[in-house]
Amino acid sequence: MDISTTTIAALATAPGTGGIGIIRVSGPEACQIGDKVFRSPSGKRLENGRSHTIHYGHIVYPNGDVLDQVLVMLMKAPHTYTGEDTVEIQCHGGPFVERKILELVVSAGAEPADRGEFSKQAFLNGKMDLSQAEAVMDLISSTSEMSRKASIEQLSGRLARLIEKESSRLLDMTTLIEANIDYPEYDIEEVTREKLLSETEDLLEALSKLYRTSDSGIRIQEGLRTAIIGSPNVGKSSLMNRILGQDRAIVTQIAGTTRDTLEESVDFEGIPLRLIDTAGIHDTEDMVEKIGVERALEAARKADLVLWMIDGIDPKPLSEDMKEALEEKQYIILINKEDLVEEPERPSFLSDQEEIIWISAKTGSGVEKLKEKIQEMFFGGRIAIDSQPMITNVRQKDALRRAIEALVSARKGIEEGYPEDILMIDYTNAYDALGEISGHSLKEDVIDEIFKRFCLGK
Repeated sequence: MDISTTTIAALATAPGTGGIGIIRVSGPEACQIGDKVFRSPSGKRLENGRSHTIHYGHIVYPNGDVLDQVLVMLMKAPHTYTGEDTVEIQCHGGPFVERKILELVVSAGAEPADRGEFSKQAFLNGKMDLSQAEAVMDLISSTSEMSRKASIEQLSGRLARLIEKESSRLLDMTTLIEANIDYPEYDIEEVTREKLLSETEDLLEALSKLYRTSDSGIRIQEGLRTAIIGSPNVGKSSLMNRILGQDRAIVTQIAGTTRDTLEESVDFEGIPLRLIDTAGIHDTEDMVEKIGVERALEAARKADLVLWMIDGIDPKPLSEDMKEALEEKQYIILINKEDLVEEPERPSFLSDQEEIIWISAKTGSGVEKLKEKIQEMFFGGRIAIDSQPMITNVRQKDALRRAIEALVSARKGIEEGYPEDILMIDYTNAYDALGEISGHSLKEDVIDEIFKRFCLGK
């Protein structure tokens, strides 16, 4: 992939009215373009300014009329986000002013940036690998303290360094094998079956350990899909409102108030949840309620976690449909209305082995125990995100899975005496798969597609 020689520009702040707006310009002509639209009171040119300095002045039209009073941040290569000269114009935040400044910058020679093009340039210029670039967008879209912290850790390069380390080991192995195959007459270190097997086992152990983080890592970034199910008027909407900290779901004493699913993302005291309130599951002849019940069951089938709520005053067992929806599902049994029950008793239809949590969606009693239970079930207690690198998206997980499968195939080949040139295929496949995580072995069109998912101006 060629490093771009184009200077690009885009609005780096969210569109709309605000205190300030930032137009970012990056590329080899960033300073010269900045000098065409910016005037400082001293007449000093950005091209001659020191890197990482801020300059006061005005954005002016070609005829000299002032468009806006601004601050310009000047950052010169290579110590910038993109690795290229960068000028950021901090103007008054308003759609008209921002648009006119961007038009002047483009007229001065910049090209409008595509989505994610600044981060793509940072990747192409070696400022970050693909896993770090993806962490940028994860950080922007983070909805919880866990997802924020996981994004920061990945952005710091911990995953990148681990992938680079294991890729280097693979490259060393393949280089040595190739040398032994192509130049047997030279005095090159012999690659024994025992050494290959030992190295392969070490690689498998390291990559398998990383792979085990993928489920937690993906849930941290995407949120734990959590469906609240139960009979009508059991308190599902009240629990959702309690966790959200606001009256998002309608709550009444009338059974069947909720007739459709309602989904919200929430930072549940550090745990990222995609919380789904559902219609009460019951037998009904009402066509609309029937649709709501089916959607509730479907939400349970697709969920990572189901919160099965039972009315503590009038407990009812699972219907056959609910039992089917919970098959092979992780679920937590919540018995609601603890505040209204004088002597809480385990419902007779629950076995002694089934753990229950008494709660009050109204007062919040038991919600802390629910949080601790979710942490225990999905994250092994409190997650130490900074204890090791993590896989945080499905693309990375799939690439790592293929790298592990290739190494398993190589190990089998060693044990069964396959020739070295056959083993090379597996090692090369493993190396290429790891390269998809870092980005060094991905095709350009795939990389383009990844960066198109980014926001404009990043």
